[in-house]
This record gives sequence, C-alpha cells and structure tokens, in this order.
Amino acid sequence: MIFLVDHNLEGHALLLSGNVASLGWLAILPIRFVTFEEVELAIASDDRVVWRFAQANQMVLLTANRSMKGKNSLEQVMREENTSTSLPVVTIGDADRVLTDSDYRNRCVDRLIEIVFDIDDYRGTMRLFIP
Repeated sequence: MIFLVDHNLEGHALLLSGNVASLGWLAILPIRFVTFEEVELAIASDDRVVWRFAQANQMVLLTANRSMKGKNSLEQVMREENTSTSLPVVTIGDADRVLTDSDYRNRCVDRLIEIVFDIDDYRGTMRLFIP
C-alpha cells in the first residue's frame, strides 16, 4: 500500500515509516510513504487534484488538515466523487503528537497496519481518523 503524504506531514511520515520498519511490518506488508515531490504533484494543488491523483494511482492520502469548506475542499470532493471502490483518506487526529509522543505514534502505526490489512473493507469509507 502506498500512502501519499500531505506536504505538511513529511517529517511525521518519516517517523511513522521508521516505526513500521522497526516493527518488522515491511517483511509482511509492502508499505510505502511517498511525498508530493516524489510523485511530481505540486504542493499548491487543491484538494480535488490531490484526491483524484491518489485515487487514480491507488494511494491512500495521509493528511492532517485538508480543508473542509469550499467547492474543492477535501470534504466536498469526497462527497461528490467517492464511490464504493474509492480508497479512504487517513487523517491524523493530532499531528503534533506524532512528533512528540512515541505512544501516540505507535498507536497511529498500529492503526495504519490494520487499515492496510483490511483495505478492501475500508473502500468507500471516505475518511478514517487515526489513531
């Protein structure tokens, strides 16, 4: 599973990725965290562009603060374009804690692993909050 990391979570994803690797999950699950830069997606892309890109490339968007208002807000895009086969958006409830609280970070990793294992059960869900 590939997680498309929102531009403001690159450091967070580095920590999450390190936890995933140190726990040995990469031997069982192919999990990657990719940045906007790696996939040549402009940081200024609106939520509709980001969501469509993630869906077209079978990526789960990992975010913390995509907007909730406006015609191109993530919430509006999901309401308009989500289908039963769409991958969910994973939203970190408290991004700052990922950086400072190892227990919280570990719970986020546990939840991400659960989501990857059961990804087909989460299709069409729109948004999942972690941990």
